[in-house]
Amino acid sequence: MGICASSEHLGQQGQDADESIVYVMDEEGGGGASSPREVASLFSQKGKKGPNQDAVILCQGFGMEDGVFCGVFDGHGRCGHLVSKLVRDYLPFMVLSHRNALLLADAEANADDPVFSDASPSSSADSSGNSSPHPSQMLEEWTEACTNAFKAMDNELKLQANMDCAFSGTTAVCAIKQGKDLIIANLGDSRAVLATMSGACYLKAVQLTTDQKPGLPEEAERIKRCEGRVFALREEPGVMRVWLPGENLPGLAMARALGDSRLKHHGVISTPQVTGHRISEADLFIILATDGVWDVLSNEEVVSIVCATPRKQHASKAVAEAAVQRWKTKYPSSRVDDCSAVCLFLHDAAARKI
Repeated sequence: MGICASSEHLGQQGQDADESIVYVMDEEGGGGASSPREVASLFSQKGKKGPNQDAVILCQGFGMEDGVFCGVFDGHGRCGHLVSKLVRDYLPFMVLSHRNALLLADAEANADDPVFSDASPSSSADSSGNSSPHPSQMLEEWTEACTNAFKAMDNELKLQANMDCAFSGTTAVCAIKQGKDLIIANLGDSRAVLATMSGACYLKAVQLTTDQKPGLPEEAERIKRCEGRVFALREEPGVMRVWLPGENLPGLAMARALGDSRLKHHGVISTPQVTGHRISEADLFIILATDGVWDVLSNEEVVSIVCATPRKQHASKAVAEAAVQRWKTKYPSSRVDDCSAVCLFLHDAAARKI
């Protein structure tokens, strides 16, 4: 199923509204009668560091009629606000394009294979008799599609004549919902967290991604192997950063990103970590958010804030506003970071409870 190029800016109204939030519906009206706010809550709060470098998106009818793509992107560097919005606008379509190319290639290969059968172990049938990929096969296909799309997006950034991406880039954390399957693609230090009910009937926060910081052993090893340097500044002893071999530039606080072309020769990569999750009845929602949220709020606090919000369409706004208030008390001498979040509801019944 294709995605049209038209989009609608949603979210804040009035003077604080900007173009950080985008909603896209597929060209055939996929997603049924559900409005964007029934499916997910989106919000982006500009910080005190300059232009809002965060961007968020929700795409309905993504890959299938009730499919969903949502993503959060946190830009950095002089052109970070431009990079994050460009990636937001193009990456979902590139992921879907690469996914469709893989499906077409598989279909052509199977058509030429006389021993191919619809009853093969790689597919299964639902209660209606429709065949669908095995979850492991689906994850493999989406992993390849996401990896290829992120690489293509990174290459596209290098071609932007009006955008200097030498020391500018963005994170990307994306959730793709296909029926009961969730695919999470993460690049950088934004984060995805699942809210689920435990066996003891209490709410549990499950982190679905790893913050790809330069201090992680496997990330630091790769960077140093490529002659990049990893160390923290004296005034920020707890924040490991990536530096060029012979220059004290740029001090990137993540090990993977889109953009940052000068660091691509020194261990910073654009390969996302892709994982899958089978949605159960106990799973309620997932939260994608930038590090402006996670730097000051724990996973458990964010999940609790969403659950305590009377109207679900205000869930992400409540998270961002709580993060802003926490910044003011936890780091009173620091400028508040941009704070953005997407809350994707996994069941209609679960959404009504929030």
